[in-house]
Amino acid sequence: MTTKQIDYCIELAHTLNFSRAAENQFVSQPTLTYQIRLLEEEVGFAIFERSGKGASLTPAGAQFVGFLTNMREDLKRAIEQGQNFSAKYKDSISISMPVRQAVYFLPEAMRLFGQSHPDVQIIPKFQYENGMDDFLKEETDILFTLKELTKQIPSIHVQDLFESHIYLIAQRADSLAEKNLVTDADLYGRTLMVGGGSPPALRAVQHRLIASGKINYFNSADHDTTLTNVAAGRGVCLAPGFLNDHSGQFAWIPFDCSESFSCVLCTHKDDHRDSLRTFIDLLKKLYKDAVAFPL
Repeated sequence: MTTKQIDYCIELAHTLNFSRAAENQFVSQPTLTYQIRLLEEEVGFAIFERSGKGASLTPAGAQFVGFLTNMREDLKRAIEQGQNFSAKYKDSISISMPVRQAVYFLPEAMRLFGQSHPDVQIIPKFQYENGMDDFLKEETDILFTLKELTKQIPSIHVQDLFESHIYLIAQRADSLAEKNLVTDADLYGRTLMVGGGSPPALRAVQHRLIASGKINYFNSADHDTTLTNVAAGRGVCLAPGFLNDHSGQFAWIPFDCSESFSCVLCTHKDDHRDSLRTFIDLLKKLYKDAVAFPL
């Protein structure tokens, strides 16, 4: 299977017309038809049904093209990264985090690091679910995670980055947004969204509130769904401070509880690069200096 065949197949799946697909790919129709036939022979099943009106995807073809499209996007990104790397950099450091805002000072750290190490590329990877697995397979160099999740992992260095607290997220027009500190009692009679992959410390607080029998609640699939529900006025939620993007869209009010999150950076024990150490030290200093920054 060649990249040309992949492109032809994806284009034909989009247009369902051999002539138009060939035109869009700047090849003759016989060439495109021949390459599609070769691809079908290689995979061993019909991707398209032919008719006088053009083409339609078979059930197997529809599934196959979905995989091809994702694979082509991954390949495109890999090529772009390779082009960027070969043109300027001699080394790279990848850092995995669940969402962009988790490491708020990452852009500033990248800027400062680039001044002293212009030939080392910092590659952020946003992996809400597979970050730990990829790190353990040594597909990333640094992992942002919670300290409690690292206790049974061998052969890694764990370095404290910052302590994050629990906040209530509400619409800015909500009366709770005027408070400097929200307590359990402030949420009585309110609807609280829970679930969505909440870490243990947050689940403990949610369960305590639910056990009071004085709040309404419903489960939310993930953090983005929860924020959408907050914006729609369906309720409020509790979240770790490290998820705050500081955009000002919502009010983030400190919640009165003892639970917090120890946010750390993990590196591989056998990675002794000076550039890695420098970059991590930069990040740690930025957080240490930002003593008044809400986390």
